[in-house]
Amino acid sequence: MKVLLLKDVYKLGRAGEVKKVANGYGRNYLIPQGLAIPATPSALKMADRIKAQAEQQRETLNKSFSGLAEQLADTVLYFAVKASEQGKLYGSVNSQHVAEAINEKLGLGDDQKILKRQVDMQPIRMLGEYTVPVRLTMDLVPEVTVIVYREGETPPEVGDFAAAEAAAAAEAAAAEEAAEEAPVATEAEAEAEAEGTSEAE
Repeated sequence: MKVLLLKDVYKLGRAGEVKKVANGYGRNYLIPQGLAIPATPSALKMADRIKAQAEQQRETLNKSFSGLAEQLADTVLYFAVKASEQGKLYGSVNSQHVAEAINEKLGLGDDQKILKRQVDMQPIRMLGEYTVPVRLTMDLVPEVTVIVYREGETPPEVGDFAAAEAAAAAEAAAAEEAAEEAPVATEAEAEAEAEGTSEAE
């Protein structure tokens, strides 16, 4: 079905745009939530007005949230967790955990509090460093750094996981290269040996 968006919908579109969506998504979510209406000819006549109003609102919101966006972009969150030897978490770090950690770290009041639906992530189930987008408005989606490390260990610095992964990848690549080169040398030796044998004959 086609709908006219009344409000900005993250990853779908901006207010005043016409979008084709699955019937269930339109009827069961967008329309009941007041985010869209069916794109009838009469509704389409309102599109420009909706678009203009939304642009004004967006501009106001972007200004009021720009300071918070800068704070979030500099934010690093640490989670000490229990994990297996392979680095798999016993449990997970989810959007609720991240939202609560942001609110606590930045001391955000009710008017600016980050909600879990604004944190755009899948649950984290492995140790590591992650970049997590936080949706403030359609235009302001700053990213926070989330570091998940083993309980009882010293929290790593930003970039430590990446450096360790790069070193491990380089080591694996070197080992692979060495393994590839080894048979070549053996073949050359075998050829030389075969030539030596035929000469002797």
